[in-house]
Amino acid sequence: MNRIALFLFGCLAALAALAADVPYLSGRIADNAELLGARTKQELNALLKAHEAETGNQVAVLTVNSLEGESVEEYAHTVFNAWKLGQKGKDNGVLLLVAPQERRMRIEVGYGLEGTLTDVAASRIIRNVMAPRFKEGDFEAGIAAGVQAVIGQLSGSAELPADDPRPVAKEESDRFLEGPDLPLPERILIGAFIFGIIGLFTVIGILTPGMGWFLYFFLIPFWAMFPIVVVGVKGALTLLGIYVAGFPIAKLLVARSPWYAKAQNDLKTKGSARIGGFTFGGSSGGSSSWSSGSSSGGGFSGGGGSSGGGGASGSW
Repeated sequence: MNRIALFLFGCLAALAALAADVPYLSGRIADNAELLGARTKQELNALLKAHEAETGNQVAVLTVNSLEGESVEEYAHTVFNAWKLGQKGKDNGVLLLVAPQERRMRIEVGYGLEGTLTDVAASRIIRNVMAPRFKEGDFEAGIAAGVQAVIGQLSGSAELPADDPRPVAKEESDRFLEGPDLPLPERILIGAFIFGIIGLFTVIGILTPGMGWFLYFFLIPFWAMFPIVVVGVKGALTLLGIYVAGFPIAKLLVARSPWYAKAQNDLKTKGSARIGGFTFGGSSGGSSSWSSGSSSGGGFSGGGGSSGGGGASGSW
């Protein structure tokens, strides 16, 4: 039990070490990735300062070179709450985050502004205002336009451009095997857990006489649903097709092997068979059970606001 606890603690420590640090709140514009020129930073700072003086809303911009394996949603939420953007009790803060190395960005919105700067509005600003400029390599123009769009949405002085369905459809088609937006370490650990378990039982089903076909049908729902977490819906459909077609083929090929025929005969005559270090015992219902053959053993600061995860993320 102690070993398991130490292992889990080590995994959590490794993930924590990979997470990106929360930068110091140096002002309304924290351009750590150096994407903005001095004049643009000065103009945006003045715009955000004037908006805060008029409405009380605190809007901040953060650029970082890399998220260090952390998801843009988790990192933005952590920074937002560490900086305490927005007034306490009103939670009227907004964080615009850009990470060029991962090509990810997010608009994190405080509780109090979720009705004004909705998830749909934030998504449109990312997709239709910022992303097109980022794709052209003009980060400065994209960030400036994004800030102006956020201010316009909060003040009601600007109308967001409508969605164009064609680029969205293309983006979806390009993400054939991309799963949910999880950090790489989490995706590796979850994938190893899922595929390790269902893969083990798939191999047992292929190699074992008797209960093999039972396992084939039993595992179909697992191959249909669990891989979605790692490779997404289309990737899971691909793996399910490979499993449905590949299992019977592999089973038929293995059934031609001499050791398989011997194991099948032993189950009929002796009631048990030994395969690869495991002893399989027959049962009256026609299925088998198995057991191991071995022994077991700066001048700007947050006002105390918080965010509940509202906003939107995107890429370019």
